[in-house]
Amino acid sequence: MENFNKIYHNLLLLNYELLFGVKLFNLLSALFIILIFITLKKIIRNLLLKNFCLLIKFSNDDSKKKFSDSLFKPTEFLVFTLGFFIASNILNASEKINIFLNNLNLSFFTIIVFWVFIQIAEPLSQKIKNIKTILTKDLLDWIISAVKILIFILGFSAVLELWGIKVGPIIAGLGLFGVAVALGAQDLFKNLISGILVLVEKRFKKGDVIFINNIVEGTVEKIGFRSTAIRKFDKSLCFIPNFQFAENAVTNITEISNRRINWIIGVEYKSTISQLKNICQDIENSIRSNKNDFSVSESTPVIVKINEFAPSSIDLLVRCFTKTNDYNNFVETKDRLAIEIKKIVERRKGSFAFPSQSLYIEK
Repeated sequence: MENFNKIYHNLLLLNYELLFGVKLFNLLSALFIILIFITLKKIIRNLLLKNFCLLIKFSNDDSKKKFSDSLFKPTEFLVFTLGFFIASNILNASEKINIFLNNLNLSFFTIIVFWVFIQIAEPLSQKIKNIKTILTKDLLDWIISAVKILIFILGFSAVLELWGIKVGPIIAGLGLFGVAVALGAQDLFKNLISGILVLVEKRFKKGDVIFINNIVEGTVEKIGFRSTAIRKFDKSLCFIPNFQFAENAVTNITEISNRRINWIIGVEYKSTISQLKNICQDIENSIRSNKNDFSVSESTPVIVKINEFAPSSIDLLVRCFTKTNDYNNFVETKDRLAIEIKKIVERRKGSFAFPSQSLYIEK
C-alpha cells in the first residue's frame, strides 16, 4: 500500500503545473521528443535528402552530390525544427506561450524555405540549358550572389513580418540612407558598373592573363564587385579597381591566337650585298619550312627584309608568327629560331654588329 501511495504521489507531481501553466509531464514529454529527433538526426536527415534528390533528375553523380551537399545544413536544421514543432504542441501551454511558440515555429520553417532557395540557387543554375554559352562563369557567379542576397533580404523581411515588425517603414528609411551613402560612394558604384561591363562584354575571365600598360600584368584570380584580384608573375596578389578596366586598354594575352616574333638583327657594314640577300632568304626559308613552330598565311605573314642603315649596323627585320599562344612554348620557339639565325649568319660568313664608334685623328 505504501508503494502504491508513492506512485500515486509521483503521478500527481507529473500533473503539477509549472510556470505559465505548463505541466511537468508535458514538459518531460516535449524534452523526450526533442531528444529522439536529436538522436535520430542522421537517419532522418539522410532520408529527407534522398527524397529531395529523387525530385530532380541529375546528369551525373557529381551534380547529385553537389545538390545533396548544398542541402545538408538546411536539412539538419529541418530535423531539429520538426522535433521542436511536435514538442511545442505537446506542451499545451498558456495562450501567450502558444502564440510565441507558433511564431517561433513559423519563423523556423520560413528560415528553412529561404535557406533552401539560397543553397540550391547555384546547383539549379547549372541545369539551365546553354547557360554557360550565354553568360560567362564570372558573370553567372555575380548573378547567383545577387540572387542569394535578394533571397536573404526577402526571408529576413518575412520573419520580421511574422513578429509584427513592419518592413515598409524600414525600407523607406534605408532608401533615404542609401541616397546619402550613394552621394559619398560614387567610386564604389563606378567600380561596380565597370565590373558588370567587363563581365557582360566578356573582356576577360578568371584564369586569363591580361596586361594593362603601366598598371599591371598577370593572371585574373577573381572578379569582385569593387575590384579584381590579379596574380602577378612574381606571385604577389594585386587588387585593381574595376574602373581601370573601363578607362584603360586591356590586352587579353590568353586570347592571342598567334604570338608574334618581331626582331631587329644588326649585321656589320662590311657585309656584301650577296651576303645580305642570302641571309634574309635563308632565314625566311627556315621559318616557312618549319611548319611545327610557325604559322605562315596571309594574316600571319613572314617578313625578313633589310630594315634600315643604323649608326653601327645594317638592321634586318625578322617578323613572323608562332603557332602557339602558350608563353613557355613561345619562349622555346624563339630560342630555336635564334640559334638557327646564328647558324645562318655564320654559314654565310657574316658577323653580328655591336654599337661602335670610329675616331679619325687629323694630322
